[in-house]
Amino acid sequence: MQRRVRGMVSGSEMKQSNPKQGAEVTAYIALGSNVGEREQNLHSAITALGKLGTLPAVSSFYETVAVGAIAQPDFLNAVVELRTSVPPLALMTRLLLIELAHGRDRSVSVPKGPRTLDLDLLSYDDVVVETVSLTLPHPALAERLFVLVPLAEIAPEWIHPVRRKTAAQLLAELSQLQPDPEHAVRRIEQHVSAEK
Repeated sequence: MQRRVRGMVSGSEMKQSNPKQGAEVTAYIALGSNVGEREQNLHSAITALGKLGTLPAVSSFYETVAVGAIAQPDFLNAVVELRTSVPPLALMTRLLLIELAHGRDRSVSVPKGPRTLDLDLLSYDDVVVETVSLTLPHPALAERLFVLVPLAEIAPEWIHPVRRKTAAQLLAELSQLQPDPEHAVRRIEQHVSAEK
């Protein structure tokens, strides 16, 4: 059953709108780094994310060419599955604090520019949210190979709560539109330390 929250919603209102408050839900989080020790940044972030719940799955690390108008180094990207009871807005705040601890302050950094760590909350169970501070599922999720490739690796049957397609289907559709999808996203490290 899809749960939808629209408009400007405060954290307390969103908590009240979540019928599973206190219960664990599944969230998918994308990680990226293209400044400093990229691999170390991702490993450190994964450790920090593990403190917010359990990590049943962690994707391989993928090297991807930076997209956008700003010239910058290639990214390392990954996706984790997080089982957590932290409500969505609070979880987004925790992600921003993890970024800050890794040297990224979104309030002063160049949008879409180089970053030590980028954490995007891709989905939170089947919740659909459109607020000033949080949109779920992530609005660009289905347009990014560097998100869909690692997501489809660990959760090919995950269903986008709005588009009603699996991660594998979204990846297949987007791959057809890319000139060279294998070159754009290259696996460099297979991650096998996910908790069961």
